[in-house]
Amino acid sequence: MLDITINNDTIPRDWKKAIVVPVHKGGDRSVVKNYRLVSLTSVVCKQMEHVIAGYIRQVWENRDWLYEGQHGFRPGYSCKSQIITVCQDLADSLDETTRLNVIIIDFSKAFDLDPHDRLLKKIAASGVDSRVVIWIREFLIDRSQRVRVGGHYSEEVRVTSGVPQGSVLGPLLFLAYVNDIWRDIESKIRLFANDCIIYRKILNIKDVEKLQMDLDVLGDWAEENEMKINPNKSKALSFTRTRVKEPLNYSLGDQKIANIWESSNEVIYAGLIR
Repeated sequence: MLDITINNDTIPRDWKKAIVVPVHKGGDRSVVKNYRLVSLTSVVCKQMEHVIAGYIRQVWENRDWLYEGQHGFRPGYSCKSQIITVCQDLADSLDETTRLNVIIIDFSKAFDLDPHDRLLKKIAASGVDSRVVIWIREFLIDRSQRVRVGGHYSEEVRVTSGVPQGSVLGPLLFLAYVNDIWRDIESKIRLFANDCIIYRKILNIKDVEKLQMDLDVLGDWAEENEMKINPNKSKALSFTRTRVKEPLNYSLGDQKIANIWESSNEVIYAGLIR
């Protein structure tokens, strides 16, 4: 079946249809944003996705292509491994009696916004076979979905962007899309899928300015790649041994990032796993 679909550059129409089921994340059940949307897709297609995903992982591993600061959806990596890395950097900074300024970035609807044409270019640049790129294109385009709530269904609508949540390939495709997020950024940037944290040791005012410049670069990347950063949910905090709480004046675009002052690593942990 894999040879047939790849060599014919086509995928059965039923494989592109999804039933979207809202899964409650917590909070008020009457609020739409408190639900995560999961796409239920063809079981046969999922088996094909597993084959494609295994091939892609092998290519990326052989080329050491994925950004080392990305710990999401990768064998041998996890939220815990990312926390350990960040906390070690934090401990080193405190041991050196320097300050570490941290910005936790919130991306809005990250899996839903990826433009397919840009995503396909990034996948092609990762070194996978061109036939696989074509298969993924067919997997993404002309998709449709309808929402199921209880025993009721919405009308079927077309899906023009994003990757299907609940699919096998979805997480890998998203990793490919955000893999270049670190370029031109001097501060450290760590990711767990779409959760992002950027931080820098602060020795003088120039380091403060450089961190803001990196935030500007991140904002430009998000705009270029049609990813939306939510400044209201993004947070700034500082780790230091001093008792003097200096205000943090970082911003995304023309909107100031809210400050959090903490003396432990619990805020970072919460920010990465939310």
